[in-house]
Formats: sequence, C-alpha cells, structure tokens
Amino acid sequence: MSTRTLTKDQMLSLAEHIENAELNVHDITKVTNDFPDMTFDDAYDIQWEIRRRKEARGNKVVGMKMGLTSWAKMAQMGVETPVYGFLADYFSVPDGGDIDTSELIHPKIEAEVAFVTKAPLKGPGCHIGDVLAATDFIIPAVEVIDSRYENFKFDLISVVADNASSTRFITGGRMAKVEDVDLKTLGVVMEINGEVVELGAGAAVLGHPASSVAMLANMLGERGEEIPAGTFIMTGGITAAVAVKKGDNITVRYQDLGSVSAKFV
Repeated sequence: MSTRTLTKDQMLSLAEHIENAELNVHDITKVTNDFPDMTFDDAYDIQWEIRRRKEARGNKVVGMKMGLTSWAKMAQMGVETPVYGFLADYFSVPDGGDIDTSELIHPKIEAEVAFVTKAPLKGPGCHIGDVLAATDFIIPAVEVIDSRYENFKFDLISVVADNASSTRFITGGRMAKVEDVDLKTLGVVMEINGEVVELGAGAAVLGHPASSVAMLANMLGERGEEIPAGTFIMTGGITAAVAVKKGDNITVRYQDLGSVSAKFV
C-alpha cells in the first residue's frame, strides 16, 4: 500500500528544488521542515524524478548505491534504516584523478566495496546467496558524499529525497572474484595527506557487504524495479564519513585489492 502525502506538483517542484541545489552548489534547509508529514514513498518519488530529470538531459545512470549501511554510519547519523540512491555518469572520477571542490558544498569520503552483477536480482526475498551467485566481481571504491542540506542537518526522509547525498565516486585497485575474498574480514585503511584517519573491515556493512546488495534488490522490488545484470553497486561505507577540503590528497588501501586515490582541488 502506498503512503504518499505530496501532490504530484509538490513532488515535481521539490525534485527541481533539490536538484538545483546540487547543480548550482548551494545548500538548502531540509525539505521535511516544510513538509513534516512526508513519507519514504514521497521521498523516493522525488529521487526517481531527479533521476528522470538527469536522464532527460542526456546523463546516464551508471550504478546504484546504498547508504547508511554500517552500524558506525547509522550511529553517526542517528538512524536505523539504510537507504539507496543512484549514480549518474558525471559522478565518476578516475583513480588518481582530481575532484573539483568548487562543484561541492561540504564533501566527505567513505571507503566502500562495489559489486558488479552478471545476472539480474529482484526482490522480495533476495538474500546473500542470491547476490553472491549473481556477482561478476567486486572492486574497491571511494564514495564522496555531499548532502545538499545546511550543516549536514537532515533526517532520513530528506536524505532519500536528496539522492542519498550522492555526488562523486572513484573506483580503482583490483577486481576480484567474490569467492576469492573474505568480505567480512576485508580490511581498509583511509589516509588523508598521508595520515591514517579511519580503519574498518567489510563486516561493518550489515555484517557482510552482499547483504547490502540483497537489501537494495528488496527495496527496489517494492517499487516493481530490479537490479539489472551488469549493474555497479556501491554497498555503503565501511568507515564513518570523513570531511575533506581543497588541497587534500586521499588514499584508501584495501587488503589484497590495492588502493584508490584522488586529489581535491
């Protein structure tokens, strides 16, 4: 059953408002201030409309992401449910590349493991076994998040409407077959300007990063959507998110999978 409180016009106008904040690099107050009764259905409607707007302009959706999947991240944000968002083509930054801080409001980085599928996944009832069987390979990834909300002050419904704070991502290191890596114990070390700022292991993501993909399939299933074969999926931060600024060099090292780096300019 659908629980929606916004009219179609309100939903369309909020999608434009939030996307403009991203495109024009300015912060806004959280949308639930004006629409306190907004539901998750409303928020995902806004997110899918932002996605439609980008595709209408010729951008391609190149992947999906899960957010707030680590216990650390949920504690940091005071929430208890993971959320998903989409990744547009212009979010992608090559390993070792530059990230233009003038295009971002208040960026933070988190270390993640990304999955690439070779078979479709559809909920409800998708579980880790389905995900592992449908995975082509995994690859290290660093996500740059950038909430469009003032002072990073928001609630979960506002985050979903803001495409889960998505803005940039970097992939690198080495691809690996899922059976060759113990994803629960996979260690990561995040460095900024050569200093270690965060450590983590794969189990931080819902006990196993594949359970994040299963949850995404089940959440998309509620909207009649699926994860197609060949989808790139970022599974959520293994570490808490760390603020970065112009001039910072970041490197994240992944046990046995190499490293991912970038420079904020």
